[in-house]
Formats: sequence, C-alpha cells, structure tokens
Amino acid sequence: MRLLYMLIVSMLLAAPIGFAQREAIAPNVFDVLGEETRIHAFRHMEEYFPVKTVHRGEDAFAFREDVRPLDVSFEWAGETQTLEHFLEKTTTTALLVIHDDAIVYEQYWHGNDRDSKATSMSVAKSFVSALVGFAIADGKIGSVSDPVDRYVPELEESGYAGVPIEHVLQMSSGIDFSEVYDDLETDINTLFAGLAQGVALKEYRAGLEWQGTSGAVYNYASIDTSVLAWVVENAVGMPVTQYLEARLWKPLGMESDALWCTDNYGTEIAFGFLNATARDYAKFGRLYLNRGTWNGEQLLPASWVERSVTPGKPYLALRDFYSAGWDIGYQYQWWVPAGDDGEFTGIGVWGQYLYVNPAQGIVIVKHSVDPGFDTRDMETVAAFRAIAGAVSATEAE
Repeated sequence: MRLLYMLIVSMLLAAPIGFAQREAIAPNVFDVLGEETRIHAFRHMEEYFPVKTVHRGEDAFAFREDVRPLDVSFEWAGETQTLEHFLEKTTTTALLVIHDDAIVYEQYWHGNDRDSKATSMSVAKSFVSALVGFAIADGKIGSVSDPVDRYVPELEESGYAGVPIEHVLQMSSGIDFSEVYDDLETDINTLFAGLAQGVALKEYRAGLEWQGTSGAVYNYASIDTSVLAWVVENAVGMPVTQYLEARLWKPLGMESDALWCTDNYGTEIAFGFLNATARDYAKFGRLYLNRGTWNGEQLLPASWVERSVTPGKPYLALRDFYSAGWDIGYQYQWWVPAGDDGEFTGIGVWGQYLYVNPAQGIVIVKHSVDPGFDTRDMETVAAFRAIAGAVSATEAE
C-alpha cells in the first residue's frame, strides 16, 4: 500500500531542488493527511490551501428523489461481502447513487453531509479533460494533435516541447516524472514539497525534462494534467476555474459553489483538489452519461465523450498493469473498466470515485478517507456493479 502519510513528511523535510525559497502555504497544510485530522481536512481544504471559487448559477438542477434501502452483497476475493461492510472498511464519507435521474440512495458518514464540499483528489482530472473538449468545441484549441507548447510557449524548452495534447491526455507524454508516493525522492513528493514551501506550479512545469517518445508508454503523471490546464487557460484566455464556471458549473445547474485549491500564485492545482458536493459531482457524471447532452442541449460534443472513455491504443488497456487481475484501462483522464456496460470512472486517492454506467443509467459518487485505497479499485468497481445490478433489478420488478 502506498504510504501517503510519507507525503506529509516530505513536505516537512524535503527542499525543492533548484527553486528559490518563497513564502510557504499555511503550516497547517501538513495536517491534511494526519490521522486525527484528515477526515475533517477532506471536506475543508480551504483551511489548508488558498482557493478560488467556482460560482453556481441562479437556477439549480434537482434530481428526482426515490430513496430506498440498498440491500447489496457482492463477491470479492472468493468471499461474499455486504455493501455495509465495504462502506465501513473503506471509511466512506458519502455514497450517492443516481438511476435514471433519480436519487435512489444517499448517505453520509463521519461528519459529512449533503452540503459538504468533499475534495476530489484526482477525479478533478476528468473535469480538466472536459475543459479541453470544451476548448476544442469553442474553437480555442485546434485539435488534440496540436503540441502543448503551441499554446504554452513557456514549455518550448521543456520536455513537453512538441508533445501532442492527446498524449498528455492519455498520460503518455514521455515526460520524466515519477509518481510513487512512498518514496520521498520521487517527483510527486518533490512537487508537493515545493508547493508547501511556496514554489510556483508554472515554474515547476517548465523545468521538466523529456524521458522518452510520447504516445508510446503509459506513465501516470499528475503533472500532465497540470499542463493540460495551462493549455486550456492560455487557449481560452481565462483561468480554468472561470472556464469551469462558464462551461460546466452554471450550465449544469450546480447547487453549490465549488472551491479549487491553488498554489500561492493563484494557479489551480488542477490534477486534484477540486472541492464540491456529492450531488454536484453527480451532475457532471450525468452529463457524460448522456453523451454530453444536458436537458436536450448538446453542451459537450458526443464524439468527445465517446473518445474520452475509449482507450485509444492497446497499451492503454493496462491489463495486469498495477496488479494481477487489474482490468481497468485509461484514456482522456478517465479510467475505463473492461466490460460490456461501457462503464468509466474518475478515481482519486484515498477512495474518491465518480462512476458512470451508461447501459444501466447509473451514476455513483463515493467519497472516502480510506487508508487502504491503493488495493481497492477493482473491488470498488465490483461493488458499484453490484449496486447498479441491484438498482436496475428493482426497477424491473
């Protein structure tokens, strides 16, 4: 299991090599993953990082409510496990199940409630992917074949020079970046240490070097998403927070403002740390469930949605990539479980999920503070499939 508490140690001890010391983010950032504080922190990131607000519009969209008990069991590792046990052992703080535009299950635990702004962790990457799609639809980005440095000249001397946007979307940029959390010397820990000590994200991104040919090898690198956000920002001429508000938050009728954590210079930490309510995350899932259509209006091209959740190259299937039996592929900042229902999901560390099952009309939001998250993705997909099957079976009766 990745020992993410080591991240806190790295923030405290590691010095960002090659960058001048700047004013640090508030010292209590080091409590984000503390055993006694992380449940609180995951719904109050504004207490630990600077934030920008994504404002809701005047008219909120409301799901219908048809709440019922969920009596669900599923098989995992040769044993039958109840949903109740699974939610308890994964320190779940919210579970929301939507079926055919109706809330059929909604529960909160550990102090969270309907109004809690739960942090996304890497589920934010899927939002950034959508913003790339909107920027192309708006004519601000030519295509995913364009190199990222066409929109961000600051990257012309970096390892991102000449790398197509598509390869960055697919975590195949070829950039020299390691994302292993229990090794203090890997790049993800250096990045977080730098953020904690006041390094600017833009400065960090421009200093990264090339490792190998892009579009050839999958290498999960959160910094790729940060570069995508920079491309969007420059292409549309506004911060990603503002573009998210204009293209998603207000059109989808989000019921609450969202918050996006930033570095000390106002740059969104775009690979994570979007903070919103479970119901508002579900609305984003509904948009993708309906292939970019919202209440009869095509907001995001259906072709973008379909392309985003269909692994485009054999190596992106990722079978047995992380562990024996792993069967979840990757495409444009979305994870794609193998199967016949066309499922896809956003996944964030410590157990954040936005799961969409088009065949069964299901959207599931799960927020967690799960210390064992790193071994749970396949198990969680099994739980979601059991939920989807149970809900669909009930509707059919």
